[in-house]
Amino acid sequence: MQLVVGRIGRAHGIKGEVTVEVRTDEPELRLAPGAVLATDPAATGPLTIAAGRVHSGRLLLRFEGVRDRNAAEALRNTLLIADVDPEELPEGDDEYYDHQLMDLDVVTVDGQEVGRITEISHLASQDLFIVERPDGTEVMIPFVEEIVTDIDLEEQRATIDPPPGLIDDRAEIASARDAADEASDDASGEASGEDL
Repeated sequence: MQLVVGRIGRAHGIKGEVTVEVRTDEPELRLAPGAVLATDPAATGPLTIAAGRVHSGRLLLRFEGVRDRNAAEALRNTLLIADVDPEELPEGDDEYYDHQLMDLDVVTVDGQEVGRITEISHLASQDLFIVERPDGTEVMIPFVEEIVTDIDLEEQRATIDPPPGLIDDRAEIASARDAADEASDDASGEASGEDL
């Protein structure tokens, strides 16, 4: 099975190094020197990691055969893909590979059906579940402990405790509008009373 483990960013320096947006919790394993990675687009790879280092908090990699800035810049936005045994599990108890989370049913703590996970989006600040609702719309659920309270792989279910407005933004907007309308009605009533 193949997992996206990184995305190549801009070139760094003149000797073929590139910045890498890491998309794995195990960069020391997946992005180590000697690792051979498939790519998307496929014609760019496979790429073999020749060297890696961290500079100013960013991972820099150099690939075999990429010796200058122009060659490095040509790799920009390429996805790096590792072959992983489907039976392999992450080391931590509360860690999951994307393929384990795909297609899980999402329900609230009180049993309300939310939808099904169709994509996991890896952002710099946090990961997001992209959940397709039964009506075909999508909702984004931050994959943080405060909201995603349980992942049950055997039952193929993710349980969430969403804050108000996260999964039903229309209700939140309507209630805020109603409150504003009531406040303006009260204010106009008081103003007309003062005129008497």
